[in-house]
Amino acid sequence: METAVLEAINTRYSTLAESSCCLSCGGAINRAEPAPGEVCADLGSGRGNDVIRLAEAVGPAGFAYGIDVSAGMIEKARKNLEKFGVANAEIRQSRLEELPLDDESVDLVISNCTINHADDKDRVWSEIYRVLKSGGRFVVSDIYSVGEVPEEYRTDPQAVAECWAGSVTRERYLSQLAGAGFEDVAILEESAPYAKGKIQTVSWTIAGRRPNRVRCRCSR
Repeated sequence: METAVLEAINTRYSTLAESSCCLSCGGAINRAEPAPGEVCADLGSGRGNDVIRLAEAVGPAGFAYGIDVSAGMIEKARKNLEKFGVANAEIRQSRLEELPLDDESVDLVISNCTINHADDKDRVWSEIYRVLKSGGRFVVSDIYSVGEVPEEYRTDPQAVAECWAGSVTRERYLSQLAGAGFEDVAILEESAPYAKGKIQTVSWTIAGRRPNRVRCRCSR
């Protein structure tokens, strides 16, 4: 199913790359507070708008990465970086389950309504944990489902690509964060339930942190 979902996502979002429609269910960057000198990553970076904002916020001493799977969005984002002369940013094409970033290389990860598309969300959160530095943080806007998504939709690549059928329940979402090892998880925003596709969903923005590594200072 994963290949079919990736193909559906690539088709849908490559088509939308040149449109003027809003693609996001939230504004994680507005809660993220990127600081000068930080290294940041936007997962599901789309046209690159938030990557540009991150690059501006962290300044020349920092850097911003955009990660997306859609070929059309990758092309559009790279053109936007060139258009606006953004030198401290790069767009990379990848699945979220295999982030093309080094271990403990990122201070801040943001994402807007993208993780729900992933086939293996536990692996995505493990990857986010891996690339974050000790004490690094994430701010993610996404959706969760009110009740389990029926299998007929959960296994429908088009429905998953439409940003609803791949969602998991609130309890499952929080369990994934705990399983990856994050601490200080906080819900920053949470909407009332609303109809999307064939289910009820909730939009929310959540934040968390990779624990600081304890360094042994024992004398020998």
